[in-house]
Amino acid sequence: MKTFERILIKIIIVQFFFLIGTQIFIHSFNILPEIKQLAEYEGVSESNFTKLIETFNGE
Repeated sequence: MKTFERILIKIIIVQFFFLIGTQIFIHSFNILPEIKQLAEYEGVSESNFTKLIETFNGE
């Protein structure tokens, strides 16, 4: 059982590094521009706090 746990932990670590590497590669080289447009549309890439505060202030 200990061997299985070691192998599983190694697989998780390798998957994590591939995930981080892929994210950096996709976002820095702008391979899929649709993802960037989608993030801007969803409001993930910019701060919307001023609009929220203005809404609460009744403006």
